Amino acid sequence: MTRVVSGAGLIIIAVAAVWFAPGWLFALIAAAVLVLAFGEYATLAAACGLPIPYAASGTATLLAGVGVASTRWAGDRLVANAALLDVLLMTAFVVLAASTLAEARPDREALGRAAAAVFPLFYLGLPIGAMVVVRDAHGPAALFLLMLTVMVSDTAQYYTGRAFGRQLLAPAISPKKTIEGATGGFVFGTLTMVILGAWWLPEMPPSLRAALGLTIVALGIVGDLFESMLKRAAGVKDSSALIPGHGGVLDRIDALLFAAPVFYVVLRWV
Repeated sequence: MTRVVSGAGLIIIAVAAVWFAPGWLFALIAAAVLVLAFGEYATLAAACGLPIPYAASGTATLLAGVGVASTRWAGDRLVANAALLDVLLMTAFVVLAASTLAEARPDREALGRAAAAVFPLFYLGLPIGAMVVVRDAHGPAALFLLMLTVMVSDTAQYYTGRAFGRQLLAPAISPKKTIEGATGGFVFGTLTMVILGAWWLPEMPPSLRAALGLTIVALGIVGDLFESMLKRAAGVKDSSALIPGHGGVLDRIDALLFAAPVFYVVLRWV
């Protein structure tokens, strides 16, 4: 019951934030999600024996997200904000590199710690920033279509896997995921993109929506497995206990972190 209630609450919050929050408030919500996700990532990294400079890496990750989100306008404004992106990303990298060096220990794990400190810029900052761009440039419907495709796919994977699952998809990483469940996710997730995309992305032809739906589902599965790998390496079941019955923020957005950048690129350039 706890899982159902908290899940319903999450859906209500997500719908309200995506559809009704003004742009500045949605950006603040995205920043809060980014900060919470980074905290969970830092905890996982420490549990893996790779502690990172929390303040420097967190600030750099937030700057990366802000930098990507700053490119959300079109025309001349996009060019100006693209310059801001360069400044923020370079500043983030230099500050983070200097901080990592200040805390460095010349042992065999030095490279691993440095890589772990830089990784959340790309793993967390860029995808969450991309979701802000998608909402601002293409409207709430486009972002909600991405989120709904991932949610429907996840739900279909769970129930299809329970009903028909026999062959494990990645037993070393996630012993409950099955090939049959993944197949259900591909079918229902892609149908969501194709059918609802006719209203929410009418300018995109059905064949492209189908290909995009398949890609988003595949990347969502990869993102889920990737986070499962991090948790298994850290020896934990959930990234945190923040959300009753659902784990942490990373557990809720892991699929979106891999799907959002490709969705952004397709809407931006294709």
